[in-house]
Amino acid sequence: MNRKKTIMSKEKQSKIRVLHIITRLIIGGAQQNTILSAAGLNHSGVYDLTILSGPQTGPEGSLIDEASSACKLEILPQLRRSINPYYDLIAFIKLIMFIKKGNFDIVHTHSSKAGILGRWAAKLAGTKIIVHTVHGWGHNDFQYLLLRLLYISLEKLTLLITNKLIGVSNVNIENGLAHGIGKESDYCLIRSGIELERFKHPFCNQEQIRKKWGIPAGAAVVGTVTRLSEQKAPFDFIRSCAIITKSNPEARFIIVGDGPLRSEAEALVNKWGLQNRLIFTGLRSDVPEIMQIFNVFALSSLWEGLPRVLPQAMASRLPIAATNIDGNAEAVINEENGLLVPAGDYNALAKSIIRLLDDPQTAKLMGEKGSKRVEEFSVLLMVNQIDLLYKELLSCGK
Repeated sequence: MNRKKTIMSKEKQSKIRVLHIITRLIIGGAQQNTILSAAGLNHSGVYDLTILSGPQTGPEGSLIDEASSACKLEILPQLRRSINPYYDLIAFIKLIMFIKKGNFDIVHTHSSKAGILGRWAAKLAGTKIIVHTVHGWGHNDFQYLLLRLLYISLEKLTLLITNKLIGVSNVNIENGLAHGIGKESDYCLIRSGIELERFKHPFCNQEQIRKKWGIPAGAAVVGTVTRLSEQKAPFDFIRSCAIITKSNPEARFIIVGDGPLRSEAEALVNKWGLQNRLIFTGLRSDVPEIMQIFNVFALSSLWEGLPRVLPQAMASRLPIAATNIDGNAEAVINEENGLLVPAGDYNALAKSIIRLLDDPQTAKLMGEKGSKRVEEFSVLLMVNQIDLLYKELLSCGK
């Protein structure tokens, strides 16, 4: 019995111990990326994975159960999204203690705040390999200048103790370089992976799904899957829907998701008289099935890393109308698998959607072209690339 325990202990010690740190486990792209990465690496048998997160979730929904199923999960109560010197200091100290006790070979951080606190905690705890994934920078053009400069300065400083930055899109990397955050050799591109088969081949009956949501058989459907937050600009999507109804009076609209702007979005729907045309589904686990009744997928975000919903739409063979920002422009090639419009221009968004609705042949061709290039967004490829990066960094002894 003791010999068996010794063998098991040696096997556990021989695995590469990795800690992923993220601020919160809401339903979102960075969170799903983290969980799928951890699950895939854990399944390989080479790694001993742990995810550490703060406790906050919210109206967007929680992925805490999914994370705990993927690997070991630790919740740090003081790790919160908003800046609070008291909680941030306690979280920082506890992170150092946890990392030191866990003797992790690699610490891999996600999201801006966890990326700063987590990387410095890992450095002070003596971790040799420190990696950070840029799902979208903490600074953006919609912030006050001083705040944006502060975030950029923190990223520059923290890069000094970071072995590698992973960009989920080329635009993320280009933006970092443009702001003086490192050089090209500090980065590598690993796209955020999705479970392609779930969207390519969902088990569903479109007629039943339409009936479930009260959508007439012949009505065109414009849909989005998004978080109802400022970043995603849901009001722009709703305003574009109001414009679309003037030329496509039978069209229906679906918003899948939830968030802090839900009540305001519903009020805007009522203001524009769309309450019988636009459906809020709330949080759903059957997103691939619902997307099968979309004629056009729309995304109105103001800033993004690389939104996972776009490859999901591509896998579902949908033409896309999206804002021309960050990672959107890498997933959507304008005039090839969709149409890109300026961020904040809901008139242009409406015009692009109307064009796709009025020209179903072109829309179908765009959907087919998108499906042909979606393999670069697979979970398997993402996990394999992270695995290779980890092993390369460990072999170099960096």
